[in-house]
Parts: sequence; C-alpha cells; structure tokens
Amino acid sequence: MLYPLLRPAIHALDAETAHRLTIAALRLAPLGGRPERDPVLACRVAGLDFPNPVGLAAGFDKDAEVPARLLALGFGFVEVGTLTPLPQAGNPRPRLFRLAEDRAVINRMGFNNKGQDAALARLSAFRRRAGPVGVNIGANKDAADRIADYAAGARAMAPVADYLTVNISSPNTPGLRALQAAGALADLLAGVTAALAGRPERESPPVFLKVAPDLAPDEIDAIARVAIEAGVGALIVSNTTVQRPPLASAHAGEQGGLSGAPLAPIACAALSAFRAATGGKLPLVAAGGIDSADEAYRRIRAGASLVQLYSALVYDGPGLARRIARGLAERLRRDGFANVAEAVGVDAPVAAA
Repeated sequence: MLYPLLRPAIHALDAETAHRLTIAALRLAPLGGRPERDPVLACRVAGLDFPNPVGLAAGFDKDAEVPARLLALGFGFVEVGTLTPLPQAGNPRPRLFRLAEDRAVINRMGFNNKGQDAALARLSAFRRRAGPVGVNIGANKDAADRIADYAAGARAMAPVADYLTVNISSPNTPGLRALQAAGALADLLAGVTAALAGRPERESPPVFLKVAPDLAPDEIDAIARVAIEAGVGALIVSNTTVQRPPLASAHAGEQGGLSGAPLAPIACAALSAFRAATGGKLPLVAAGGIDSADEAYRRIRAGASLVQLYSALVYDGPGLARRIARGLAERLRRDGFANVAEAVGVDAPVAAA
C-alpha cells in the first residue's frame, strides 16, 4: 500500500543501486508472510508441488540472499541466480535501465554474481521452504568449455535446488544463445543429465530449460524435439528480447535485453508457438511482461502451467505477487475451473484439436 508513495524516491536512484538497497531491506525484513494459498491455485508440475503458480523469475535474487523473504511476499515459487561456477563481475555499469514511460527495463548485466559456492552455503542453511526454490545456472563468460560449466553447476547446486534451470537464452553473454541450436542443445542437456546421474532422488531435481523469445519457427520445433527427447522437466518461455518494438523512453537505444510490458506480446507469441511445437507434452512456464492477473490468466489459458514475473515489481511493488495470485483464484472460479491444471491450454489450438 505504501509503494506508490515510496516509488518516486526509489526511482530517483540509479536502477542497480535501488535494486541492491531492496535486497538489503529484504534481508532485514521479518519473516511474517507465506505464499498465497488457495486450493484452486495449488498445482503440481514436474513432480513438484506449488502452493500457487505465480513465481519470481531469475535475476532478482542473483545470489540467493532472500528466497524466504520473497516467498513471504506471496510468490508460489522463487528462482535464484543466474549462478556461474566462478564469481564474475558482469558487464561495466551502467547496465540496468528503467524505461518508465514504457513500463519496461533494459539490462545487460552479464551474469554478475558471487559464484555458486557462496549461494550453496546460503541455500544449504535454508531447508524449511514454504514453496519450491529453483536455481538458475549459467556458464562463465570466459569458460573454455561452456557445457562443462553447466554440468559443474548442476552437480554443485542439485543438493539445494528444487529444480535447476539451464539458462542459455541471455543476450548479454556473447555466443550463449548459440547453445539453443539443436546439436549443441542436445550435447548440453546430455552433459547436465550425466552430471545428475546416479545421485539420490532428493539430489536429482528436474531440469528446466529457459529459452529466448527471438527464435524462428524451425528453431522452436528443434528445441521442443530435443527437450522432449532429453526428458526436460519444463520450458521457461521466455527470457528478455533483443527486439525493439516502438518505445517512448530515452533509454530505448540501450543495448541489452528488453523486459516488461513491451515484451508481453512477443513472449506470448513464443509461448503459443512452443505449446504447438510440444503438443502439450511438456509443461511450459510463462515469463515476460506479466503484470496483472488478467495477463497471467491469459498465459495459463494459452498453455502455461506456471508463470513468472520480475520487471513489473519495479512499477507495481512487492504486493504484486499476492494480488495476481488472488486475482487468478477469482478468475478460475468464475470460469468454473476446479484448479489451475484444468485451465492450462484451453485457448491453445492444440487443445481445441
């Protein structure tokens, strides 16, 4: 309720400084809340139970500093990272820009994080979880063998992750998106699978794959085929975009990935394309431009089993997750659905067929 009053002061700060102050404030906040819970919102995806389908995307809590506080804001699940095997500084600042006129953000962070060992220690101490916590893994910028970096990350973080996300879709690490090509992707997923082989079930979490929205139809078909064959737990559709739809902000020309409201139609189109390519055989997680219960519900009806948000928090504040979850419950009941799963894909052409 106070966020509209505080927002001008927060937005007067450099975007990255404001973000670090937000993390610091959350570290000091009491653990008084819990994920929004309602029987109609509970869902099971990739063998995991989610109290509600509204999650926080990777990028907010890069170093796994405040996952418990974020779940207390009403999120049904939280994804930390992206974490690389070795610490890295990322790209030079400034590298994070608010596009207030467009309700958007451009970032070129470059996987800045303190490394997997530091996050591992924090997540090891965080055992009693109110909702799933996923760990998003990536490769160091100067890695000689990026597939080996992903395999090492999977081995390191599996004991503390409810799911692992293989992030090959950031536009801010040169050459990273090339791993989305069918042959490279098959090798990558085989490497990650081998890294998890033989581990106890509790240390062998499902693997999610995060893809870009800037893919051609043949690329989408190839990724869908490889992901299904590899036994991926879910696809996250999508990361930020390098496209530049019409924007009003003075920061529109900044390099990096665009997120927020202008990404919504691009990400929604990618979601529909992946739903068609997978034929409903693989759970989808919708991300990109989700800022309301209506938009979250639209993605679920288009084929998403879960949704994630991040940039909208910049403009709507920390109460957004709980508002969206409650709004989803209202819409599901209004339309006669007993749970989220019944609504998944009802507007998708494959569902009609």
